[in-house]
This record gives sequence, C-alpha cells and structure tokens, in this order.
Amino acid sequence: MDNDLTPAVYAALGAFVLNIILCPTIIPYLMKLKFGQYIRSDGPSEHLKKAGTPTMGGIMIILSFLAISIFFIGGHSENAAVILVTVGFGIIGFLDDNIKISKKRSLGLKAWQKMLGQFLVTGAFASYLLLIRQSPGQTDIYIPFVGVAVDLGLMYVPFLFIMMLGTVNGANLTDGLDGLASGVTVLITAFFLFAAWALGSPVLPLAGAAAGSLLGFLLFNSYPAKVFMGDTGSLALGGFVAAVSVLLKMPLFIVIVAMVYLVEVLSVIIQVGYFKLTRRRFFKMAPIHHSFELSGWSETKIVTLFYVVTAILCLIGYLGGRSIIG
Repeated sequence: MDNDLTPAVYAALGAFVLNIILCPTIIPYLMKLKFGQYIRSDGPSEHLKKAGTPTMGGIMIILSFLAISIFFIGGHSENAAVILVTVGFGIIGFLDDNIKISKKRSLGLKAWQKMLGQFLVTGAFASYLLLIRQSPGQTDIYIPFVGVAVDLGLMYVPFLFIMMLGTVNGANLTDGLDGLASGVTVLITAFFLFAAWALGSPVLPLAGAAAGSLLGFLLFNSYPAKVFMGDTGSLALGGFVAAVSVLLKMPLFIVIVAMVYLVEVLSVIIQVGYFKLTRRRFFKMAPIHHSFELSGWSETKIVTLFYVVTAILCLIGYLGGRSIIG
C-alpha cells in the first residue's frame, strides 16, 4: 500500500457526516425506548441529574465506523480483523448495557461473564494473527525510543492478552464524564492514523473512519451530553485501539499515548487493593476522574485536562517512534 492519506480523509469525512445524521435520528428513539443511564448512588452528586440521559450511543459510533470501513476492506485481512474485533467488543458492551437498562441498575454483566467475552474475542484475534495472517515477524513489537523490534516469541500470546484486555477495560473506565472517553480516544486514534500512514499500513482508512465517527459523536457527547456511549462504545473503542496498535507492531506505545487509560485502570486497582488491606480509600473515588470531581474540579476542567495530557502524550509518542514512523 502506498502512503496516500486521501482514503483516510474520505473515510473520516464520511464517518463524521454519517454520525451527525445518525445521532439526531437514533437519540430520540433511545429516549422513546427509555434506554436511559442509571447513575451510581455513591458517585458525585452532580451526576444524579444525568440519570435518564440516553445511553448505548456506541451503537452510532459502531454503525458509522462499520458502514464506512467496509468500503476499504479490499483484499486486506487486517482490515476485516480490526472490524471484527471492534464489533466483537462492542457486542459485549451492548449486552452489558442492555442488562443495565432492563434490570434498571448500574451494573450489567457479571465480571466473569464480561471477562469471558473479552477472552473469546482476544483469543479469536490471536488465532488470526498466528494461524491465518502469519505475517513475517508477527511476534515482533517495536520498543519506544529504542527504534528496534523485539521478538517476543512464546511470550507474545500472554502479552497480547494482557495488552488487549488492559486497553479495552481502560477505555471502559475512562468513559465516566461527558466527552471524556470520546475526546481522549479520538486523539489516540489520530496518533495511530499518522503511524499507519507513515508505515503504509492498510488499516489507515479504518483509523480515519474511527476518528471521523468519534468527532461526529463528540458533538452530542460533549458537556452537557445528549447521549452516552455506554459500554457498547467504550469497549468497542478499546478493542479498535488495541487491534490497530498490534497490527502496527506498536502495542507498547499504548502505555504512552493512552496513558489516561492506564491511569484509570491503576486507580481502580489501587483503590480496591488499598481498601482490602486497610478498609480505607486511597482516592476519594475511583476511577481517578471522579476523585478530581470530589476535590472540587468542574467536569469540563477535568475533561480538558485529560485532553491536553493525551495530546502531549501523543507528541511524546511521536518522539518515541520517530525512527519508525518519522
């Protein structure tokens, strides 16, 4: 594939336009079906007014992404794999959201059910990589700032599972404030779009479609949100980011450009572990964006901070990969 950015631009514009058509069409339908968000009673009091806001908006993200991406699959199995991983994780999120709505509670699938689904999707992706794609150097990954690829060998599969599940659940935990997950993820997607362009990867148009879809959704998801993406959207986005990073052999760059995901996950792990040991909370609330809220920060200030931090991290990610994508 040549390094023509045009397909990604067309994909981004197409997904953007499609999403700004879908959102005003589907949001009233979600409201009519009473697909409203249920809010944690132990969360920030400001969030109580969000109860009833339509959720499962990830449906629009996936539909616009899928509708545009199918035109760019071509003969590239990588593109089909990215689409299937994105949709696969999205289905898990949809089932989770559906239980929350039907049971009228803030918890959906049981932890083991959600984890089983994630393991199955990741396992299918691993099977594709190692048994079907069988690309030369498939188990290689680039090391940031070093500029060389290291062959993980037998450690590739466990690494893949840890990275995929961590990224997906990190994206899921980041989805807690209006526009937070969608805005942070569009920046991360832009980084991998640039990387795909520089490396001449066939996933380039898909990165464009994802970015465009998110930008369109952000118009309705930014504060005050008219719709939430729900687990349908956040799990799908995490799956997309993880799959693309793997195909570009850049999964370690997730630690840099998607550090917000990592911090959100770590804050929950620390909170739970510390509470079990001491019966006290380390943070005022986890994930960490809620701790900022309870410290008096406004929602828009927190979201802006996370945007700026992610943008800076993407610049650092470029420095870390300039010998690869520069």
